[in-house]
Amino acid sequence: MADLQVECCGLRCANPVMPAAGPNVLDAAHALRAAAGGAGALVIKTISTRPARVPKPCMARVGTEGMLNCELWSELPAEQYIAHEYARAKEAGLPVIASIGYTADDLADLGPRVAATGCVDAIEFSLHYTGSGHEPLVAAARALRQAVRLPILAKLSPGMADIAEVAAAIEPHVDGFIAINSVGPAWGVAADTGAPLLGSAHGIGWLSGRPIKPVALRCVREVAQRVRVPVIGVGGIFSGQDAIEFIMAGA
Repeated sequence: MADLQVECCGLRCANPVMPAAGPNVLDAAHALRAAAGGAGALVIKTISTRPARVPKPCMARVGTEGMLNCELWSELPAEQYIAHEYARAKEAGLPVIASIGYTADDLADLGPRVAATGCVDAIEFSLHYTGSGHEPLVAAARALRQAVRLPILAKLSPGMADIAEVAAAIEPHVDGFIAINSVGPAWGVAADTGAPLLGSAHGIGWLSGRPIKPVALRCVREVAQRVRVPVIGVGGIFSGQDAIEFIMAGA
């Protein structure tokens, strides 16, 4: 069997495949299923200083391979992850990456508490709701860098006006990037009823799945050409060929 081991940002992984932070890795039980399926590392769903109030319905299929969602961050309290979930996920024997958000104050609060569990090998921080313009994004990265010594990874959103410029501004404070988060805002409607597919305000959500792969590839390519730290590709990866294309783009 081929040796697919990789080292990224100080994490040694059996292979370069890991789940993206989302409902599929809500807690340790879900993460352990990903480990059983062959993941090389485990990413746990994004937490923040307060649980999200997720509107229902929060997910809807678009075509055969796309998904709209208004999931936000985890609806479970951060204390549950800190006390239980990271430790249980670590039982898989794989690197565990916590995902946290969103403001500089949130990251300065959560980062040390997550790191203190001793069960997390790196921290992803999402910039999805952090703000517009470079300054709040750089401030968030700087706050987490000052708060923890673990490797930190900035998860970029495709709606940024110039994703490569944002990455370059953040690079001095991070060990790597994750590109990309879901695409949007997006909207869908049920043709038979005229009702929005999602239960959020005005039915607004975000698109993920295979339809966003070309956007993700473009973002990975632009970021990888601009920064020197690793870039982890996310978005529409369904097969080994998809993974190869992301590696060719610079992931």
